[in-house]
Amino acid sequence: MKYRSVGKSGLKISEIALGSWVTQLNDSAEIDTARDIVRLAYDSGINFFDCADAYSGGDAERFLGETLKQYPRKELVISSKVYFPTGDGVNDRGLSRKHIFESIDQTLKNMQTDYIDLYYCHRFDETTDLTETLRAMSDLVAQGKVLYYGVSEEWGGARLEEAQRIIDRYNLYPITVVQPQYNMIDRYIEHEIMGTCRRHGIGITTFSPLAQGLLTGKYRKGQPLPAGSRATWQADHQINDLLTDENLDKVEQLRKVADELGVSLAVLSLAWILQHPEISCVIAGASKPSQLESNLKASGLVIPDDAMAEIEGILGFHRFERHVG
Repeated sequence: MKYRSVGKSGLKISEIALGSWVTQLNDSAEIDTARDIVRLAYDSGINFFDCADAYSGGDAERFLGETLKQYPRKELVISSKVYFPTGDGVNDRGLSRKHIFESIDQTLKNMQTDYIDLYYCHRFDETTDLTETLRAMSDLVAQGKVLYYGVSEEWGGARLEEAQRIIDRYNLYPITVVQPQYNMIDRYIEHEIMGTCRRHGIGITTFSPLAQGLLTGKYRKGQPLPAGSRATWQADHQINDLLTDENLDKVEQLRKVADELGVSLAVLSLAWILQHPEISCVIAGASKPSQLESNLKASGLVIPDDAMAEIEGILGFHRFERHVG
């Protein structure tokens, strides 16, 4: 396993992180499988475990806290997030000082720890003044409940720049990390977020690296949907929206590149993200140990320049530059 710094901070995290958003905890068999996955992750050198208070109504935090307590706390980097409703009360949501302070205390209790390494604003809250949110997050760092804080989705370049101005004005602890969606199909962060993060030394921990399963290669043009796949779930519109002829054609071409390199399309997709120096890690979920074993192969994999150029041609982008150092 290779490790990278989170932006300009001194924190080091594994290139592959284990995410909890797909963790299934409905029965004892699923819980046992989830424990096996966490154990495999730790034994394989993964030190970053990502979670959120909204995952499984808090059960994901409680499961991760109970499972990780067998390992030395200093060897772990644990994250969680705040924003989504945690109850029926009018203040049980958003990024107000009240909700942030109450949420972190519940998260610490759920995860059986004294502090969270990385604490994210899960979404942007238009109903709360940004200064209030940033002061609250900075105060959590001052109190030692959080070591570093950051933001996730809905925080574009303009919002990050505004946040930086507030941080500078009031001498607050800085934003250390952002967690956006990023993969071969969805590259929106390249337009402005990557540049903003470079300027301010903010690390990027990406999620959804396989585009809801599209980049595993299991969906084939002109073939039936795989039984039990996300696209067969009636309520799952995200993957179905991605299953266009254009995207499926790209997947077929990318599969050939992966074959030439002797890796799976999933491993190629994760490794492609890690070729970008702005990226601190890839957060990938796993519903069974074999998926995690596959993901691990992406760490340290260097894609040759000619293959990167071929991938860019397939995707229709020509902006990649490899940086050394």
